[in-house]
Amino acid sequence: MKSLFERGPSLRFRLILALTVTFGLMFIDHRLNAMQPVRLLLSSIVSPVQYLAILPEQLLDSASKALQTRTSLNAENEAMREQLLHLQGRLQRFQFLQNENARLRNLLDSDVRNESRRMVAEVVAVASDPFSHQLVINKGTINGVYEGQPVLDSRGIVGQIISVSTTTSRVVLISDQSHSIPLRAERNDIRVLAQGVGDLQRLELMFIPHSTELQEQDMLVTSGLGDTFPEGYPVAIIESIVRDESLPFAVVHARPFALLDRVRSVLLLWPDDSLEQPIYDAPEKADSEAETDTNDSPEEANNAND
Repeated sequence: MKSLFERGPSLRFRLILALTVTFGLMFIDHRLNAMQPVRLLLSSIVSPVQYLAILPEQLLDSASKALQTRTSLNAENEAMREQLLHLQGRLQRFQFLQNENARLRNLLDSDVRNESRRMVAEVVAVASDPFSHQLVINKGTINGVYEGQPVLDSRGIVGQIISVSTTTSRVVLISDQSHSIPLRAERNDIRVLAQGVGDLQRLELMFIPHSTELQEQDMLVTSGLGDTFPEGYPVAIIESIVRDESLPFAVVHARPFALLDRVRSVLLLWPDDSLEQPIYDAPEKADSEAETDTNDSPEEANNAND
């Protein structure tokens, strides 16, 4: 008599088959990057869920803003007006120095460094794994975002893009243990390599000799090496240097300028020689063009005076 429940392959055979398929897919993805379209598709499918997850927070923020008193709004507007006036004064000085720098480069027949294109993005999710310092932002391939793109906030470098989907992208922070960034000391141009240690408030400088001329409170900026981060952006400040001769290298710790534990908005940069270009939404494009016109007018005036 034939059994109603036919016996299939053994559990051991199923386990071996599953492991074989898994390792095969991992090998193919590592060598040929064949699973990238699959990851892109899955990330695009998950994106609406991420937007729904942050919807309650956005509604609460909107409600809290609507319930603010008129007095607090007036005080906030006054503080922002003073800050805007201060920043406009600094911007005028910056434009003068920028024009002077361009003239000196023309005299020295040096390449002119054009300003990078940029776009504002909002953080929509944070990695729940305490050992992985990553963020998800609301810009993707439809906005021209690409892997390896530098990300910063109002204070300094935040990290770089590691994966992109249609409407979202994943950012690895400079504090992640898998991330390193080439820097230089602003005071004496000593080149260093900063490694994340899994602490949002601390970076470690690798392979620093005991005889280094680095000092505490030295500012570290991007060196431009590695073709990922443009040169000159602030990253961290040295907090401590321990020169223990029993160790092969000095132990140097630095504190990031960016507030990595409270990032809400970030800025994406596109170098001029990048194959990808930012694709703005209509309001952002209008604001960007207005800002470009505002920045260009003083330079044109100076050139006319010259």
